[in-house]
Amino acid sequence: MRKLVYYVAVTLDGRIAGPGGEFDFFPFGDERQAAAYSAWANSRYPETVPTAFRAAAGVGDAPNRSFDTILMGLGSYRPALDTGITSPYAHLRQYVVSSTLEPGVDPAVTVVPGDPLALVRELKAEEETGLDIWLCGGGKLAGALLPEIDELVIKSYPVIAGAGVPLVDGVFDPTLFDVAERTAFANGVTLTRLTRR
Repeated sequence: MRKLVYYVAVTLDGRIAGPGGEFDFFPFGDERQAAAYSAWANSRYPETVPTAFRAAAGVGDAPNRSFDTILMGLGSYRPALDTGITSPYAHLRQYVVSSTLEPGVDPAVTVVPGDPLALVRELKAEEETGLDIWLCGGGKLAGALLPEIDELVIKSYPVIAGAGVPLVDGVFDPTLFDVAERTAFANGVTLTRLTRR
């Protein structure tokens, strides 16, 4: 069965964005460190690079390695939409969970106004493709989907936001995960992959 994987950047205090959705404060280190980190992440997860930036990131037409589908809340979709990009991940099947977004925003984007749990269960039950579903964010969507999250890929950045969008914003529901892999980078970022226990 396909897995739902929450692949996301997070601050030391558990924020995935600032109070206004900001994410430009995540530190990447000096130019050399940033390049080494980006090269590693882009080679491992090339499909997480937005379509418009794939050539510049050196992934061009690289095949998807981990994901064939992206699931995001309106807050995660909004930065692209605000710049006029309605299909930010054209190389993936795109779903946006929102009760306020117009369904016809782009033919390549499926707007889901209702139950995200039902959607994820349908996606997981699809014929095996070998690739998983990327939960891109945000915190409320992750909270709603916690019962179906199979893996976490957490990019922990050495910064405290103080306020903002939490990694998971839901009901109290302690859920155990095991560390499967951890990689530290010279720019201070630690990438940890965890599997649901």
